[in-house]
Amino acid sequence: MLSVSSSTLARLAARSSRPAAATATRGMSMKVREEIEELPSNFSMDAIKPPPHGFGEPYAEELDPMAYIRKPVTSAHAIDLTKGEGATSALDSAAFGPKGSVAHGRFGAVDASTVPLEYLALLRPAAEGAAALREISEASKNVLGTILVYGASRPAGMAAVQLANASGNAVVAVVDGQHSGHDEMVATVKGLTSEPGTAVSEEYALCKANFRDLVEKTVSGDDFTSHDFDTNQYQFLSDFKANLLDYVETYPSDLPAAVDAEQMKFAGKEKDRANFKANMNAYLSQFAPGADPIDPAQLEANFTVQQYALFKKKFGIQTTAVISGGDGVTNTDRFAPAEIVGNMCAQPEEAPKDDSKGDYPFEFSIKNGPPPLTPTLSGGPIVGAIIEVTPDLATACEAVAGAKTLRGKAEALQFLTEAQKNAHAAASSIVALARKAGATIRTVGGSLPGLDEIQKPSDGDVQTALKAMEIGDDGTSSLNYFIQVYRAGDWPVYEDYAIHRAKEPLSGPRQIVVTK
Repeated sequence: MLSVSSSTLARLAARSSRPAAATATRGMSMKVREEIEELPSNFSMDAIKPPPHGFGEPYAEELDPMAYIRKPVTSAHAIDLTKGEGATSALDSAAFGPKGSVAHGRFGAVDASTVPLEYLALLRPAAEGAAALREISEASKNVLGTILVYGASRPAGMAAVQLANASGNAVVAVVDGQHSGHDEMVATVKGLTSEPGTAVSEEYALCKANFRDLVEKTVSGDDFTSHDFDTNQYQFLSDFKANLLDYVETYPSDLPAAVDAEQMKFAGKEKDRANFKANMNAYLSQFAPGADPIDPAQLEANFTVQQYALFKKKFGIQTTAVISGGDGVTNTDRFAPAEIVGNMCAQPEEAPKDDSKGDYPFEFSIKNGPPPLTPTLSGGPIVGAIIEVTPDLATACEAVAGAKTLRGKAEALQFLTEAQKNAHAAASSIVALARKAGATIRTVGGSLPGLDEIQKPSDGDVQTALKAMEIGDDGTSSLNYFIQVYRAGDWPVYEDYAIHRAKEPLSGPRQIVVTK
């Protein structure tokens, strides 16, 4: 039995005696009170000090008295190796002027507010790359196409690759021997190009046939859907028949297995002859048996495209069973392709009714062409070639040009170093393809006998290079370099060390810049 206290009854009675207006339904929402507390009379904005790491005036941390404070960078210099033992270049340099202006040692005052100062030290090779592209574009009447570049990891060559790619041309770049052994650098230069362009090492360009095929595929594209499959399927079949007849002739049925007859000759000692046959039979059991003769006329008449498709399906089933360990039905220990084809020629088979479905959707079919694919992009005709003059290439070209006869040229090449011969051969591959296409050839970074050097970069070329170097809001730019900076302003000895590193035979895939 439940008990009710007197206080509870009193509350119920009081509620029942209230007026009807007072018994209105209450909502469950809360009413916000706007209570504004008055600030103390002595309160001010400076009454509460901000934390050292928070808002307000910057907090000056206490510096370690032993800490070294770097000096601000005021100039950047490239390395000039043409002066004796090498030195920092006064022409290929950039320095900050009054009110944030920038002055270049070769081009004077430049508007480069968003260009890193270290990039401006490489403004000359960048402008040369732009000038070479401009001259090629003028000669080809602004026709886009494929541009070949040698020395793609060097300053002017790298600028030409990126500027040509940005303008819509396809670029086939060759990384010279200085950096061709650096796989990551070759892959990086390849990443600077867009399809169908690419980049290869100097050693690849030495194989002239392979390099020619690569350039031709870049120029015309490689569209597998453009082939006439209805005609080629008979070519596939004829190739299979020819290979089959050669197989039957090489491994006839009088051989216990399809192996070279020389392997079955006894070449051991006389005491081992008794066991030789037993051992050889066990050894030969793992090979397919020899094949009976096949009538070429019967093979040509009865083994049609449909029969070849059925044979390929049997071959696929056998291969799958061998790889998977067997399906319980297929004999994985014996498979004689020539015997199967011979039986199909004697008595052609019919395709099952559900053969149209196919058990192997990705298997090559001789009856059906490949599915429609996206055609490979084509770069267009070769419109020009840019050759970056490297020390090895310059030495090799001067030696060959100095010889008057063909024998003299061959002797001059014989006495060159391997690096110089490779540079000459790789650059010759590019020059030969460009001349065959009637394209314009320009050298940057120097001159070579028999080739045209670019003219002095114009103001427009300099502006093109500067615009490509500008860093956008997203932190990227159209023209990028791999730079190693030596801060000689803080440690003067770094200037000599930077020159020493730049003179190394394999100085690495980067450009050295000295800041002061």
